[in-house]
Amino acid sequence: MAQFDMPLDQLEAYAPDVAEPADLDEFWTSTVAEARALGGAPTLERVETGLTQVVVDDVTFPGFGGHPIKGWLVRPAHHDVDRDGPLPGVVELLGYGGGRGLPHERLEWAAAGFAHLVMDTRGQGSHWGGGGSTPDPVGRGASVSGFMTAGIEDPHDHFYRRFYTDGVRAVDALRQVAGVDPARVAVTGASQGGGGTVAVAALTALTGTGVSAAMPDVPFLAHFRRAVQITDSHPYGEITKYLSVHRHPAAEETVWRTLSYLDGVNLARRATAPALFSVALMDTTCPPSTVYAAFNAWGGDTRRIDVYPYNDHEGGQAYRFPPQLAWLREHLG
Repeated sequence: MAQFDMPLDQLEAYAPDVAEPADLDEFWTSTVAEARALGGAPTLERVETGLTQVVVDDVTFPGFGGHPIKGWLVRPAHHDVDRDGPLPGVVELLGYGGGRGLPHERLEWAAAGFAHLVMDTRGQGSHWGGGGSTPDPVGRGASVSGFMTAGIEDPHDHFYRRFYTDGVRAVDALRQVAGVDPARVAVTGASQGGGGTVAVAALTALTGTGVSAAMPDVPFLAHFRRAVQITDSHPYGEITKYLSVHRHPAAEETVWRTLSYLDGVNLARRATAPALFSVALMDTTCPPSTVYAAFNAWGGDTRRIDVYPYNDHEGGQAYRFPPQLAWLREHLG
């Protein structure tokens, strides 16, 4: 695979005019307010893993519509809050089709001294990894297999309205856990999780709660029109497939209108937290120009993007953790 998108100097300046619905703020503030109004505290059930340096809890918290969302909460086993103070927190959102997996699969953040909440993704968890535990009780109309066109006829019905809201409520849930510092909670994720990270940073800022930092890796769910124009890879290819069948102009107008409420470029403008992005210049799944479109739209003053010139959608993978850890300690203390 070659570098197929714009040259790097053009990417660094790329700031497309992505159409934004006039009621975007009201749409999302009311969505988040409705979810929060349903209340509910997270429940924690200790899991015996045989590990000695971390403790793991099976977490359930209310997401969109009050629906129960599962997660793993992993923390250092020997942290003394009275002696050491409350823990900083990291909420992690997962890539497309994956679930929370097994509790011993993600230990690095707890080993580094963070309370780490891995949010299960509703309705997913069966494409890769160790599986998921959270159903999506909301039905869907006519759509292509996958999640990009699930509820495409109305932004109120779209899958990603629920996913983004679940992510906001995951941050709310971690902040309620005893021994976690609610003023030092970050959000992170790769691909779908990166797109969710952009959204959660934006929606918490929009609704007055914010996050302390955001780390989107090779983020998905940004600049949908551009993605459909330059890549035929899935998941963006699901949109192309849908429009190849629903060929009338009204269907196309509906699709782009719905996706404008979910577009990471529009949401990034509302984010204020410090941000550490990554991008891979050979990425045919989340093309570099779509990542830079969100990065360059970021509303916060503090932002950085790490570039992997020779990688496809795998991006930096394990090479990401050391710079993320150093950066996060700088911003969370």
